[in-house]
Amino acid sequence: MSLNSSMEKVLDRRREVESLLADSAALSNSDLAQLSRELSDLRPVCDQIELVQRIQQELDDARLLIEEAGDDAEMLAMAQDEVDALAAQLPDEEQTLQLLLLPKDKDDSRNAILEVRAGTGGDEAALFAADLFSMYQRFAAKHGWRFEVMEVSETGIGGYKEATATISGSDVFARLKFESGVHRVQRVPETEGSGRIHTSAATVAVLPEAEDVDIQIDEADLRIDVFRASGPGGQSVNTTDSAVRITHLPTGIVVSQQDEKSQHKNRAKAMKILRARIYDAERARVEAERAAERKGQVGSGDRSERIRTYNFPQGRVTDHRINFTLYKLDRVVAGESLDEVIDALISEDQTRRLAEGN
Repeated sequence: MSLNSSMEKVLDRRREVESLLADSAALSNSDLAQLSRELSDLRPVCDQIELVQRIQQELDDARLLIEEAGDDAEMLAMAQDEVDALAAQLPDEEQTLQLLLLPKDKDDSRNAILEVRAGTGGDEAALFAADLFSMYQRFAAKHGWRFEVMEVSETGIGGYKEATATISGSDVFARLKFESGVHRVQRVPETEGSGRIHTSAATVAVLPEAEDVDIQIDEADLRIDVFRASGPGGQSVNTTDSAVRITHLPTGIVVSQQDEKSQHKNRAKAMKILRARIYDAERARVEAERAAERKGQVGSGDRSERIRTYNFPQGRVTDHRINFTLYKLDRVVAGESLDEVIDALISEDQTRRLAEGN
């Protein structure tokens, strides 16, 4: 579909939505909310379309003026200057429009569930997992998002075996979805007396938070076990069976929660994570079918492959999917410069999708 055809299609849809909203009395509350959201999403695209159309029209008018200028050198020069300026501006504005016209990931506006787990590397991997979890916590604070810790399994020396959090706010999943994968760290551990650099890893999973309407879970498909919560080293932290383990039998997904003293609250938290994992598994299946021929692309979500290295001796962060290196490791880990890495990933993803025509 040509750019002009795409523009007309979007403008037609805006007129249709505006017409439907004009007769809001005939709409249900859910339809009204959905159409209002759609109109809000259409506005920036339509504004850009109208800008491109205005430049195109002004360019046509300026070219016509050149034809009509005849021997009027002053008018000819003025018209040529206008043509040159508009012809230089138009490609940039059309590129911006093409990006806005790219199909949106329907999950981009969702909140996210963050899961960080220590990988290979023993205690150093657990310390690195804790560093990553803190990085995302500070990154969330920078964006004004709410970061709610769901569960943390500590090692006793400040490291995390695994940690889970819910992140709520504007376009959370859109900004964080490329973080899923294996993160590798190269540094000298504090416990290393010889100054030898160690390599260890942690895995990050970012799941779009699923609503009840997205995933219908049959109670008959669940096995729910309750047990006594325990702290590091097996210490009992609760005298009642408040911890909950839920197994989704069709998929084999297992979720445990023990942070709350209430069994009811632990079950609610576990169900929230379970729903997100099932939704993410289905999302990954659909994405794999849609892009089976692509390998190693941004957004593949393959958590078995190393996606990023944090090299402390060199002060650099390298994202291997797009060969992007940033010598601002301290600022990235502090959550301050992580946006630079994420922006590069989003830009690469948009470029690829434009090249593929979708």
